[in-house]
Amino acid sequence: MGRITSLRDLLGLIKDKASISKAALLSKPEAISIRLAVLRATTHSPPIPPDDHRLTALLLLGHSSRATASLIVTALMDRLHRTTNCVVALKCLLIIHHIIKRGPFILQDQLSIFPASGGYNYLKLSAFRDGATAATWALSSWVRWYARYLETLLGTSRVLGYFLCSSSCGVLKENQEQRISSFLNVDLVKDIDSVVVQIEEICKAPDSLVVEDDMLVKEIMGLVLNDYLSSVNGILLRLGELNERLSCLSFSDSVEIMCVLKRLSDCRERLSVLYVVKKPSTEMMWGSVQELKDRVEMLKVYKEGGKLLSLWTHEKASESARFERQVLGRSDSVQFHSGRFGINRCF
Repeated sequence: MGRITSLRDLLGLIKDKASISKAALLSKPEAISIRLAVLRATTHSPPIPPDDHRLTALLLLGHSSRATASLIVTALMDRLHRTTNCVVALKCLLIIHHIIKRGPFILQDQLSIFPASGGYNYLKLSAFRDGATAATWALSSWVRWYARYLETLLGTSRVLGYFLCSSSCGVLKENQEQRISSFLNVDLVKDIDSVVVQIEEICKAPDSLVVEDDMLVKEIMGLVLNDYLSSVNGILLRLGELNERLSCLSFSDSVEIMCVLKRLSDCRERLSVLYVVKKPSTEMMWGSVQELKDRVEMLKVYKEGGKLLSLWTHEKASESARFERQVLGRSDSVQFHSGRFGINRCF
């Protein structure tokens, strides 16, 4: 961040000490250590990411019990909602991001249900402004965008049923291919749509760093890059599954997936500006997107007997029926045990 006046530094230091003293005096005994841990990880100065030692200590507290995890999330949200300082706000948001990425399951669970009433903008930072200096005013746009991004990330996680970018959801992620193969087409498209919404939010990041050496912004964009790569892997799995069942897509499913793929393609240029380094997985995703778009466009759909069938499916079905009449008797049957050939796949 830009140069901050010594008076601002001094006021920040005084506020931090006052907050710590207040927490020690007024908090309930079981909440004192938690509130102190949150305050020490989100000080006004220095304007750098939370100290890893303090961050790890805070995450470790979340392992103990659901009640403790709830207190951590509540203390963190109180700190976030009360501050008007962009450095404190960004540190709080970074801790929330780290909880999503590497926090214990209990802590992640408490974060995902806060507040109990839910809501789209529950981080409540859409109107955040820190007008102390020109630099803090500019950095406020990062606070607003980062809060929106984390809300979107949490929303995507609710749709998927797990945190896409979390290292603690390894078992769920390993079983994704098997789980995805049992999804209805409409649920598969919904999954891809939710991940695309997250990628679209990445593209709305402010155009430039506040200053070249801003450590807070660099830390944020590094974490978001890792999220993007996790999103790419999630999309690749689902695009592969859609390719497998393309002939089973209804007309409405085809229209829906084409719209989602177009939105994803529209993000490509902006993403190439934000992240110059090309990864094999991202190139593979763009190739898969184009391939699926081409295949869906080639699919000729028409109405027959009240059902929407592809021309390819109709021709193959007719050919198969003729073959069955010639070779198989009425009592014969053929059964496929693999999920890829089950009739429940064609919705």
